[in-house]
Amino acid sequence: MTACESVYANVKDIQSRMTRVLSEDEQKACEVYLEDAAAMLDAAAPNAPYRAKKIVSCRMVIRKLGDGTMTGYPIGASQGSMSGLGYSQSWTVSGGGAGELYLSKSDRQLLGLSNSIGSYSPVQELAPKEVTT
Repeated sequence: MTACESVYANVKDIQSRMTRVLSEDEQKACEVYLEDAAAMLDAAAPNAPYRAKKIVSCRMVIRKLGDGTMTGYPIGASQGSMSGLGYSQSWTVSGGGAGELYLSKSDRQLLGLSNSIGSYSPVQELAPKEVTT
């Protein structure tokens, strides 16, 4: 199996979701990013539906490339701040750093990955067992 057989989306899928036209260099990079995204999805959610993996692949790559909306906030930023003549900027990027492929909280939900946290206490083993008759 070649790397291209495992991708869930293609450059056309990415382009159709963007508000700008990808350059030739971005299209080449997009193919590589889609392969990387597919590898990450196969590791994180091997049993997720194909359609979910396609959507999440597109989201991951668009975050990496930038969607062209030029809002002034980095894609994936959950908080931001700007100033004027004082030259101040501040961003909080959740789920991954700016410029890297990552799964956001909504991506994880779409893939069916749980955000629940479990715990186990070894002391539970010491508790007396109930006897049923």
